[in-house]
Amino acid sequence: MGDLKRTVLHDMHLALGARMVPFAGYDMPVQYASGVMKEHLHTREKAGLFDVSHMGQVILRPASGDVEGAALALEALVPVDVAGLAEGRQRYAVFTAEDGGILDDLMIARRADHLFLVVNAACKAEDIAHLRAHLPDQVTVEEITDRALLALQGPEAERVLSALLPGAAGMRFMDSAVFDSQFGALWVSRSGYTGEDGYEVSVPEAHAVAFAEALLADNDLQPIGLGARDSLRLEAGLCLYGADIDTGTSPVEADLVWSIQKVRRSGGARAGGFPGAETILRQIDEGASRKRVGLLPDGRAPMRAGTEIYAQESGGHPVGTVTSGAFGPSIGQPMSMAYVSVDCAEKGRKLWGEVRGKRLPALVAAMPFHPHAYKR
Repeated sequence: MGDLKRTVLHDMHLALGARMVPFAGYDMPVQYASGVMKEHLHTREKAGLFDVSHMGQVILRPASGDVEGAALALEALVPVDVAGLAEGRQRYAVFTAEDGGILDDLMIARRADHLFLVVNAACKAEDIAHLRAHLPDQVTVEEITDRALLALQGPEAERVLSALLPGAAGMRFMDSAVFDSQFGALWVSRSGYTGEDGYEVSVPEAHAVAFAEALLADNDLQPIGLGARDSLRLEAGLCLYGADIDTGTSPVEADLVWSIQKVRRSGGARAGGFPGAETILRQIDEGASRKRVGLLPDGRAPMRAGTEIYAQESGGHPVGTVTSGAFGPSIGQPMSMAYVSVDCAEKGRKLWGEVRGKRLPALVAAMPFHPHAYKR
């Protein structure tokens, strides 16, 4: 445990009764005293506070102030319309590999004189090295190491944050802004990874504990651990890097084609030009051999990661594999994500997952399993 990194909120987690576990090289709270189920439901019903300070925060700063040039340079690494991103807006993206696989997923925000990126904790060293190796010298890659990152999620998130930061209420989904506050400059986006309305807030480390404590003074806000974060994002149909997407999956297989704007697709003004473009654009046009789908298993037992999926109740070869699975507290039943062959991917199709040597039925289902509640 001694070699694990700690976020600036580590002592606060312990004081709040968190059970800590290793995650992405950090000692992180997996749950608090109330437990994963209650934390999950509280976030859906009121609001939850998540410490996501382990994630990577990165600024891409063009030497000449040419944000447009930096955006175009970044487009050489992601199949996303970065140049068309308006100031004060944020967009989901993936870093792709030469064979079409996914190196990581990330968020990109455009500000007046730079781009701000948030990347996954387990990949941040590789992501930063990737950026430095492939972006032109005119774009400086700055890793931000003196700021914490908090996520407020749930229907009461706007009210809770607005009590400290009135300007946050006027933001809409995927807006990004910087606010002056008693806690220093707060970098705020109206986004998150639970399917609920909410915010992610980057706060100077020196003020992070005071900011978190001020938020938690509201009775509708409770601290939430990694356990509920995982079940919330799974109900929302959102991918976890390293589980549902990785270097062995393409954005098309992962059903992330929505994140590739038309301008970057075949026939678009800036089509291709990113790693794996030939494979990815061909799959968009012609289809891939497999697809990420939702599964609703029959009964109460979840089909967890690694469960092999079959097209019939007995015999035959596997047609897919579960990548994430858990019980969904908000939907009252188990849920899974799986990759299956495209001929088995139609909604309503009955498939079977082999659990402890027995094949159990599951239906291919639409995602998200629980409706999104973003403020559009």
